[in-house]
Amino acid sequence: MTLDASLTVTVGGFTLQAGLHVDDHEMIAVVGPNGAGKTTLLRALAGLTPIDEGHVRIDATVVDDPASDTFVPSHARSVGVVFQDYLLFAHLTALDNVAFGLRERGLRKAEARRRAAELLARVGIDGQRALRPNELSGGQAQRVALARALAIEPSLLLLDEPLAALDVQTRVETRRHLREMLAEFAGARVLVTHDPVDAFTLADRLVILEHGVVTQAGTVDEIVTRPRTEYVAELVGVNLYRGRADRDRVTVGDTVVTTSSVQFGDVFISIPPNAVVLHEREPEGSARNSWPGTVTAIERLAGRDRVRVEGPISIVAEVTPAAVEALALRRGTRVWAAVKATEVNVFPL
Repeated sequence: MTLDASLTVTVGGFTLQAGLHVDDHEMIAVVGPNGAGKTTLLRALAGLTPIDEGHVRIDATVVDDPASDTFVPSHARSVGVVFQDYLLFAHLTALDNVAFGLRERGLRKAEARRRAAELLARVGIDGQRALRPNELSGGQAQRVALARALAIEPSLLLLDEPLAALDVQTRVETRRHLREMLAEFAGARVLVTHDPVDAFTLADRLVILEHGVVTQAGTVDEIVTRPRTEYVAELVGVNLYRGRADRDRVTVGDTVVTTSSVQFGDVFISIPPNAVVLHEREPEGSARNSWPGTVTAIERLAGRDRVRVEGPISIVAEVTPAAVEALALRRGTRVWAAVKATEVNVFPL
């Protein structure tokens, strides 16, 4: 059970051009900022928005191909969708929400409800089967929506920001449960999200969508170690620069960065924030890269502080709160940022 799509869709003045291939048992996370085209892509795959060019193929079935005048409507596709707002039927119980798709496909009421009960038990909320959506917690509603999507045994499962509506604590628990449930699903899976934690913990591969086009695709490790755009670098938390390499020296703007890699020509360099050391004055001793700058922002993240320094090159350092206190860092503080050559990752464009 696979998804193969190469499509162009224009909605209003926005055009999306994207390609996806997802194998069975595989989870792809489509990640991008607001307005990148993630929802448009999901609607096209679901059959809610017809494409203008290209094709969408699920298993061996072409479900959308304007060139051959083929379009299979959403209700006739082997696609299950978990919407961001879940879109549960307010007047139906959890049990009947899950049974709805089965009934629409002609299953008798008793059998549909029996299968729905089994699915609710699998997602861990069998005890809430008689409750209506307004009586469910956010995490429970998300599980009902997932059970409803899985009930029709789809070849393709689409998840549109499935954890966005949950509070932080509920999201952690629900993410774990979602990962366990999806491991049992045999079809292709596409997760649409702007949350890197959801993408990194749930997906096998990432597809980065920016301004309606795919700017990078690969495994989590490939994306993290070789970000290709500023958005991706920010997403994965690394400093990314474009420069010109001449052996072990890369010129970025007017600044020369020394590396431990021999390269030539146009390259990207990335520097992990935790490899950046901040000093009150210009550091001495072992050879390293160092630049003066001014602190422009400090952000606390999980026991570490991310300090943005603007100078010859802008750089983000990740340091301990103790270091922030010792250096008396605040907006406007003058510092030196230092990075060892061995911590600079270089890769060609």
